[in-house]
Amino acid sequence: MPAPPPRCRLTGICPAAVPFVAEELLRRRPAPVWLVVAPTLRAAERRAEELRLAHSLSGDERRLEIALLPPQPDAQTGMREAFGIASDRLAALGHLRARRGFSGGNWDETLVLFTTPTALFQPVPAIDALAVKEFTLAAKQKQPFQELLDRLAELDYDCEPLCEQPGQYAVRGGLVDVYPVTADAPVRIDFFGDEIEELRRFDPVTQRSGEKLDSVVLTASPSLELPAARTGLAAYLGPRTHLLAIDPPELAAAYADELRALPDDHGLPATLAEGFAALFAARAGRGDWIGGLFDLDVDDELFGPPPSTSPDSATSAPREVETEPWETVSLALHRSQPEAHLIAEDRLNAEQEARRRFLLEVKAWATEGWRIHFVLPRDAEEARVREILAEEKIKLPRPVWSRGSLDEGCKFGRATGRGPSWSALPPGCPGVVLVSETEVFGRHRQRRPATRRRAVAQSSQVDQLLDFADLVEGDHVVHLQHGIGIFRGLTHIESGGQTREVLSVEFADQITLHVPLQESHLLSRYVGLSKMKPTLAKLGSNRWEKTRQAAERATIDLAATLLEVQAKRDSQPGHAFGADTVWQQEFEGSFEFTETPDQLRAIQDTKADLEKSRPTDRLICGDVGFGKTEVAIRAAFKAVMGGKQVAVLVPTTVLAQQHFNTFRERMAGYPVVVEMLSRFRTRQEQARIIAGAAEGKIDIVIGTHRLLQRDLAFRDLGLVVIDEEQRFGVKHKEAFKQWRASVDMVSMSATPIPRTLYMALVGARDLSVIETPPVDRLPIQTVVKSYDDKLVAEAIRHEVRRGGQVFYLHNRVQTIEAVALHLGQLVPEISVGVGHGQMDETELERVMTDFVAGRYQVLVCTTIIESGLDIPNCNTIIIEGADRFGLSQLYQLRGRVGRFRHQAYAYLLLHRHARLLDHARHRLNAIRQYNQLGAGFRIAMRDLELRGAGNLLGPEQSGHVAGVGFELYCQLLRQSVSRLKGEKTAALIRATVKLDFVFIGEGDPDTAHRGRKQDGFTALKDAEMEGGGVEPIQARVPSAYITEARLRIDIYRRLAIAETLAHVRQVEADLKDRFGPFGEEVRALLAVTEIRVRAEQKRILSVETDGNRLKCLRASGRSDDYCQLSGRFPRLTAPTAQKRLREICSFLNNLPNP
Repeated sequence: MPAPPPRCRLTGICPAAVPFVAEELLRRRPAPVWLVVAPTLRAAERRAEELRLAHSLSGDERRLEIALLPPQPDAQTGMREAFGIASDRLAALGHLRARRGFSGGNWDETLVLFTTPTALFQPVPAIDALAVKEFTLAAKQKQPFQELLDRLAELDYDCEPLCEQPGQYAVRGGLVDVYPVTADAPVRIDFFGDEIEELRRFDPVTQRSGEKLDSVVLTASPSLELPAARTGLAAYLGPRTHLLAIDPPELAAAYADELRALPDDHGLPATLAEGFAALFAARAGRGDWIGGLFDLDVDDELFGPPPSTSPDSATSAPREVETEPWETVSLALHRSQPEAHLIAEDRLNAEQEARRRFLLEVKAWATEGWRIHFVLPRDAEEARVREILAEEKIKLPRPVWSRGSLDEGCKFGRATGRGPSWSALPPGCPGVVLVSETEVFGRHRQRRPATRRRAVAQSSQVDQLLDFADLVEGDHVVHLQHGIGIFRGLTHIESGGQTREVLSVEFADQITLHVPLQESHLLSRYVGLSKMKPTLAKLGSNRWEKTRQAAERATIDLAATLLEVQAKRDSQPGHAFGADTVWQQEFEGSFEFTETPDQLRAIQDTKADLEKSRPTDRLICGDVGFGKTEVAIRAAFKAVMGGKQVAVLVPTTVLAQQHFNTFRERMAGYPVVVEMLSRFRTRQEQARIIAGAAEGKIDIVIGTHRLLQRDLAFRDLGLVVIDEEQRFGVKHKEAFKQWRASVDMVSMSATPIPRTLYMALVGARDLSVIETPPVDRLPIQTVVKSYDDKLVAEAIRHEVRRGGQVFYLHNRVQTIEAVALHLGQLVPEISVGVGHGQMDETELERVMTDFVAGRYQVLVCTTIIESGLDIPNCNTIIIEGADRFGLSQLYQLRGRVGRFRHQAYAYLLLHRHARLLDHARHRLNAIRQYNQLGAGFRIAMRDLELRGAGNLLGPEQSGHVAGVGFELYCQLLRQSVSRLKGEKTAALIRATVKLDFVFIGEGDPDTAHRGRKQDGFTALKDAEMEGGGVEPIQARVPSAYITEARLRIDIYRRLAIAETLAHVRQVEADLKDRFGPFGEEVRALLAVTEIRVRAEQKRILSVETDGNRLKCLRASGRSDDYCQLSGRFPRLTAPTAQKRLREICSFLNNLPNP
């Protein structure tokens, strides 16, 4: 009988050394497939990233393919997340299936598959059934077009107008866009007849093509049911499969906890040992190997008890498990931290001394022959560490500098005969010391593994291009030319014997106006300042034009007042900070994430404000978790580098503590003193901090309203940062006014109150909007239901099972302990903490610190968490009595989760038998509707509409807002401000183009003359036109070219608002790329748009044709100021309509610039 796979206990391996030992084992024991088992999915993701780093540091040139096999989704997993998990499982099984035939040395790369015990034992599809439901496409391959569509349907892919999510495909002419379920991005397949001409990746958000591909593999959708493999994952394993268990005792405990949370009929092995035995039962003699990494040599169900050291051990039976001791030590044992009671300058000095002692110890190791390896995330950290070594006069012999992120460093030695066999280590070297930023800077950042990134577009991202994307039938809209009406939806009408798609708007007297799609840019949503319904405009009357003109005149007066206020602010003396220092550049380079374009622009604008001599007053408006805090941190660092002090004002004690930790962590390694003033500090500590601020010994003070009290005085205050500005009241804002007169101010908000939003939109304050979400951020899935114990228990277990934490919001202090006790009984296997604003300061600080550290899995809390609290591991929030909260408050609360790439959930639970008021129902519907990323502005506007804003701007201006709508009013006011400033943008005109040989929009061009009265004059005109006319053409986006109405609307709107030729060219390129070659109708539409743009650039008010005569009216105010040649209108001579359009473009291009 063949022997079972050998097992090996590897001891003395500290957690920091796990990836380096694992990488060494891959080299010492080569195999085509390694299964690495971690306790949780998060741990597996982290270890996968660390192994990539360890492999790059070792100098080994062999290729590694690192993949992840996640556990199957449970019943509470959302549809999007469940589909993604199932796709990842299929991708992992595909990797295993491709290596089943490998044996001996016939493989060129090693597959390392990270997984969890549960995922290892769960059912998988039968290998033969999966192989049948998979095929490969390659460039230049013969592939019948219709056959491909049939096979995609057979694989259960969904046909959609746009291909934005895995498992979808879209067809447009000779293009097929498909998103393979196992791929990271969609692919565009360009056909020429029945041959694939080329394959390209494309961006699902912009729909623009990218790099070329040689081939693509299409696998069945996870929604397609396949028979299960009888032997489970073992069916996919080829010869010489090695398994590595990370910390087997913890694995066994985690697996037991997982089984307790599952239903009784889960069908999984009862213990970890049983599961491993079943997995390798039929694999005896196939060259497999099983290893376990132990920190301490302890008893374990997989590898048995440790070897005995008693005298009788020599006579005992030979052991089946081999033991290998390794030499590893965590550097956390060699790096001390400042004592907790130290504050301000004392803490900074203690931190610098602890770092100096550690670096001296590193120097001693280097003297002993150890190779010192600094592993730092970016160049900026390396530059700072080099500076610190120079400052401390510590010279290290030949240190190695590498890029990567480690939680902590370690010593990896060779004393046991085993250790690093890196090519760069000289003979006789005792080992390597891996030093991370944690030891040098004394900070411990939460790592967010950069695992597989799947590019997806949220369903609303294309819709967000449309101003009225969130309109539903019955909403009020503003038509720029006709006034306020009621949106009645996208409808079809019969006209001229053809069916046309239109946007229907109802006006007064139940008269409906059908707006062609090409005029959709004239519509926008109506938002007023009161709860009263607006008066509908009456078609045919001049009332709307009078209302609009009155509002425009009023905005000129208000604009003058605003500019006067701004002029006073500009004339105030302020401090102009210098250009960025070397430290500023190093500090910004140490940011661990990639800045989004909006965030980078906000940072640049804020720093540019600081370098001006006038006081800064900028509002940073960005969604929750979009990076506003980093903007403030960089501004604060710049102010400190300029010799000034900084005050950071926040609304709650908990948020003050979080900002304190964030600022101190980001500025670790620099001589910047950061302190906090809140009730988390004792009176004695507060007195010392106040004294330090007055003496200038503290650079940055973060605090709550305590910063506004009279006993706090800064020696040289230069910058004030206000977070969650909407949470402060009128009394506090009086203090803000005094600050604005002399110091720079930066305010931050996700859902600004109407007045703040208004003042920023119209230019009274500088505004930066961060709209781009961070990479991999997913919209929060929002569930609105009545309270149910079973639902709560399932939601908590689902989050805990995937390694996350839960906020449970109960906003009544009197009963919060009882709710926490009930949850403990409901889900007995979890740990529950309680936090609210009436707790003792020390106890609240301890609870929040323990929750952040992961000691509690559920935090039962009040709205104390509302303001800015950021815990990336918390991805589920349960809000009890959600109907009692305002819309912006619900949005802020929901924003406490979803800060990481994992799908987040928000459960808005209603009290059973409670009757929902209408405004509460509207709030809950709105929060469910606005679940896309970057919806903070929309929430603020919707809240403005639901609550009303009263007399926001005084009775006169508020009346004008009610008459034309908030959006149009702000637009008029911005134009007035620009006009008074003399800006060029205010002088832009809107040219009209009327060409008698071009029919724009749907319908039949021949119907243009039908029904016209015929007489001698019209007969002469027709004869004249026939003499110099051409065959008319149609300018439109045909439904046969772009079938989806919303996409055609998008193209029409983009062309309507195009201001430069570059914009027109971009639309043209996007059309070719996304929808394939277009015909004469689209080409004519692009040409007409180009004529309009060129006319506006030449200050031409209108471009018309009358037969072969071209009439271009200048915007001089005179009705007869036409462009003429020798007193005559220019004559068009081109024989076709398309050539005449080019002829008009050439004429306009040759006109002199105004």
